[in-house]
Amino acid sequence: MATASDSVELVGDDTVVNLVRAALFAALMGAFAFVSFPNPLNPAVPVTLQVLGVFLAGIFLGPLWGGFAMALYLLAGALGAPVFSGGSAGIGVLLGPTGGYLVSYPFAAALVGAVVHGVDGLADPETVPLPRLVGGMVAGTAIIYALGILVYWQSLDVGLVEATVGAAVVFVPVEALKIAAAVGIVRSDSITAA
Repeated sequence: MATASDSVELVGDDTVVNLVRAALFAALMGAFAFVSFPNPLNPAVPVTLQVLGVFLAGIFLGPLWGGFAMALYLLAGALGAPVFSGGSAGIGVLLGPTGGYLVSYPFAAALVGAVVHGVDGLADPETVPLPRLVGGMVAGTAIIYALGILVYWQSLDVGLVEATVGAAVVFVPVEALKIAAAVGIVRSDSITAA
């Protein structure tokens, strides 16, 4: 007795599309990590475009797939792909002074996605009100800074105030620029269409 398997779908089309999009955002994060330069106020933590990638993953993929994309990025780096800042890789990077930032990325992308899209499914990012869009990215930044400060503080055995200044405060102007860039990217289609 033969059975037809033409109509059997093991994985839905939406799932395949979302997996591909998540993999693309994970690869984009690896590329963003190569845009790295030392922060003159804290050379121990470089400035990269990775946080912009976190914002964009949450905005364009939503909370579930945005968080998954960042987890996929971390997995690739942990397994040895040179996708962390300056082409570094491995578990040691995740356990080092900047590991808190990295580990926060899936949570931050999920939070950005949740704030931007709400609970009713994915919204068109171009139609999301600007305060909600910016609010999502500020909330994501807070998660990144919280874990970044905590691990930096513990790894380098510095005071909490010094860790807060060195791992967060000195980066606020750069994060503001990344938020502005993300808004520009999200709104670019509607600007060029007008």
